[in-house]
Amino acid sequence: MGAFEKYQPPTEGVRIVAHETELEVSDNPVIPFIEGDGIGPDIMRATHRVLNGAVQKAYDGQRKLCWYEIFAGEKAQSRFGEWIPKDTFEAVRHYSVALKGPLTTPVGGGFRSLNVTLRQVLDLYACVRPVRYFEGVPSPVKEPWKMDMVIFRENTEDVYAGIEWAKDSDEVRRVIQFLNEEMGCSIRSDSGIGIKPISVTGTKRLARKAIRYALTRNRKSVTFVHKGNIMKFTEGAFRDWGYELAREEFAERTIPESEVRGGDLPPGKILVNDRIADAMFQQILTRTDEYSVVVTPNLNGDYLSDACAAQVGGLGLAPGANLGETMALFEATHGTAPKYAGQDKVNPSSLILSGVMMLEHIGWDEAAGLIVKSLEETIRQKRVTYDLARMMEGATKVSTSQFADAMVANM
Repeated sequence: MGAFEKYQPPTEGVRIVAHETELEVSDNPVIPFIEGDGIGPDIMRATHRVLNGAVQKAYDGQRKLCWYEIFAGEKAQSRFGEWIPKDTFEAVRHYSVALKGPLTTPVGGGFRSLNVTLRQVLDLYACVRPVRYFEGVPSPVKEPWKMDMVIFRENTEDVYAGIEWAKDSDEVRRVIQFLNEEMGCSIRSDSGIGIKPISVTGTKRLARKAIRYALTRNRKSVTFVHKGNIMKFTEGAFRDWGYELAREEFAERTIPESEVRGGDLPPGKILVNDRIADAMFQQILTRTDEYSVVVTPNLNGDYLSDACAAQVGGLGLAPGANLGETMALFEATHGTAPKYAGQDKVNPSSLILSGVMMLEHIGWDEAAGLIVKSLEETIRQKRVTYDLARMMEGATKVSTSQFADAMVANM
């Protein structure tokens, strides 16, 4: 392709080309992958095994994923002397779809977070986290099967924009002076200051993607979760702009909760409503099955997605994707767990299910469905990694690679 400075281009496969609302996918697409740090190599090997097995089985050898390794994190630092080479960004842009293991956050200067850097540089503005229950997984709640939500979390704004100044710095003194003297605030001089931007642009493009998802996946509702009762011009505006987008672009297919009469939705319409963030944390426990697609600013989505995952077995079973207009980066949602690195021990399901999302994204639903059914069956057989085995009576504890082998056998 000619754009790489340090990487060799892949030796096989065809790039996925992203158009505005659809992808052009060959039978042998190039899929860049970042192995990840800590347990990343273990779970990435297992994920490749499962995805390759499903594609082979579903399409009788007529289709193939052409894996192409790109680099970020410790492996990139040791090989190229930088945490995220420029070629990594270029590869995701060029090939449109990529899969990523967990990355460590470097100590010291350079990057606040490699994950956040990838999202912001590539403008992957939607963090998408499906949360559902698999039968047999231990859960702290009585009815975990009621959880079937997809959370769309804004990725680039809110407090995650990283605009802040340290206590006693020259910058913070200037900001506090301006706010106190020019804007009539009363901020203590020994404060650190952070800025929370939420824009019409960022909100509406997230809402658009969430509503399109709900319509194409036959979801029943879209809920904006916010703290607009307190932060009226940021999170309150987020709610208002979400409703506005639904009216402007999806009036034929959506209906706000205020217009629903008698509790029944008109045929062919999905419900659009909103909930205050603190009340929503209660509702996911007490009225779990009333929510389907949830749209949130960055920080609310961070808390909420982890809290939902806890109800159905934890982050080990929680997949994730970061989506832009023409790019998609699928990733495990948990950390690097360095103490288990290289031990072939941990649960690879988060990354495997992120691979399922990737297959659905490129339209290979048959292979995706095979993996989900296989995961359900493997858990039902109680052939699970240590994290689940210790909580399941009569379970057979297996390694990361053995879990992948069991999943392939169950296809």
